[in-house]
Amino acid sequence: MTLVVIEATSDWKPFCYVLAEGLNVILVNARQVKNLPGRKTDASGAAWLAQLGSHGLVRPSFVPPRPVRELRDLTRARTTATRERSRVVQRLEDTGIRLSVVASDIMGISGRAMLEALIRGEADPHVLADLAKRKLRNKIPELTEALTGRFREHHAFLTRLHLDQYDQLTTMIDEITARSRRRWHPFVPPPTCSTPSPGSTSTLPK
Repeated sequence: MTLVVIEATSDWKPFCYVLAEGLNVILVNARQVKNLPGRKTDASGAAWLAQLGSHGLVRPSFVPPRPVRELRDLTRARTTATRERSRVVQRLEDTGIRLSVVASDIMGISGRAMLEALIRGEADPHVLADLAKRKLRNKIPELTEALTGRFREHHAFLTRLHLDQYDQLTTMIDEITARSRRRWHPFVPPPTCSTPSPGSTSTLPK
């Protein structure tokens, strides 16, 4: 089989993955081969790497198999989407409504209801605070104060965009999570069952 040696620069992935489908590809660390003698230009360096690889003088870097790479892609995409969703929540604070001072999760049932009411044009802080649910109703006076502000049509427009973006990112995160769980399944070891020894007692989960 033909041997291909690729230096791990910034754009190695597309070439490595394509060539690896039919060739024996060795990915080498750029730092490892940077100061090797005999490398003067890119062309001579490529020939030198090929010679080193054919003689087993370079240490191949680990390239994960495709299932692992795809799971990594999903994990990174979910992390990016989660961070962006957190930024969206922070942007809601720019509207001048200090809801997060009182409610720990402004995207919860109560917070979302208040934001939607603000978008519809409700300006009375007492009416808005009365939308609180469950334990948050104990903080209606604090909510009334926090919801007193200058929430104009401009803020309603931006808040609508932010909420829609939040929902889109949530859907994206849910879809990535579901796909990741399916891809993760082959890597999860099967449960082991042990037979209790004579005289021992077992406790069933409650």
